[in-house]
Amino acid sequence: MEAFIKHFAAQFDDTEVSEFTSTTVFKDLEEWSSLMALSVIAMVDEEYGVKIKGEDIRNAKTIEDLYNVVKSKQ
Repeated sequence: MEAFIKHFAAQFDDTEVSEFTSTTVFKDLEEWSSLMALSVIAMVDEEYGVKIKGEDIRNAKTIEDLYNVVKSKQ
């Protein structure tokens, strides 16, 4: 989980790393955008070898929700 949060946070340029926890509602982050969603999809594919869809991101609320989706597909 900790590594996933670090990889997730690395996609953001202007948001402090300290703002990212398992309970962070990532869509509420100022920097969140559809482009950011694509970056997260690419990161998950590259780091975890898992294909997630935009629907998976839409259905997830927190970083932990997204982590659980990735884990379930491994």
